[in-house]
Amino acid sequence: MPEISRFFGMVIFMYYNEHAPPHFHVRYEGRDVMVSIADLSLIKGSLSPRALSLVKEWANAHRSELLEDWQRGRDEIPFKPIAPLE
Repeated sequence: MPEISRFFGMVIFMYYNEHAPPHFHVRYEGRDVMVSIADLSLIKGSLSPRALSLVKEWANAHRSELLEDWQRGRDEIPFKPIAPLE
């Protein structure tokens, strides 16, 4: 699980050569959630409203970096870390 960020107990990661649509994973409280980069909707899984709000706040601030990492993963190039939510 290539980690790209971590904050408030949430681990944000992507996998190399992952299937479309562009997305990232969140591991939190034993859950593995997939979030669309385009509209920040949940593709798979669920989070509490508070946790989902924090993830969306972070992802909205780093959308271009997420898309860059998505392409890096498709090209099997190491991901760049993304600053956590503070």
